[in-house]
Amino acid sequence: MTEVFTGGCQCGAVRYRVAGPVRHASICNCRMCQKALGNIFAPFAEFDARVEWTRGRPSVFRSSAKVRRGFCNQCGTPLTYQWGDHNPALTVGSFDRPDAIVPTGELARDNRHPVLAHLDTLSEEPLGSTDEERDILAILKSYQHPDQDTDHWTPGGGL
Repeated sequence: MTEVFTGGCQCGAVRYRVAGPVRHASICNCRMCQKALGNIFAPFAEFDARVEWTRGRPSVFRSSAKVRRGFCNQCGTPLTYQWGDHNPALTVGSFDRPDAIVPTGELARDNRHPVLAHLDTLSEEPLGSTDEERDILAILKSYQHPDQDTDHWTPGGGL
């Protein structure tokens, strides 16, 4: 049985499906990836299977002579990294089940952010641990697309 992975952007305007096993998953610490994801590293998953765009398509930014990066032009979610004509790698955080993809490699370790060396020593603050946070969560209405495919979705919220 073939593994199927689905995912998409935060607003739901772009959705994808990949049928096949993960070929390789890694994190990249290079400065270009840090800026592209607005984060201290970039986790990507690569597949031999083609990505099927099931709703919309990503816009593309050429970040170098060889690399194109796909993103949702409505909400800005980073979605792909594509070197040359190879299949695009997909951002791990954009999958509906990101915990199903565990990176096994690390690129550009010499540019690794210092906090990654001691993540387990950071203090933990569970979400909703203060009265103020509980009050905010009680009235918060998320417009984020659910972590599953939907027949209909209006970006900005709603089925």
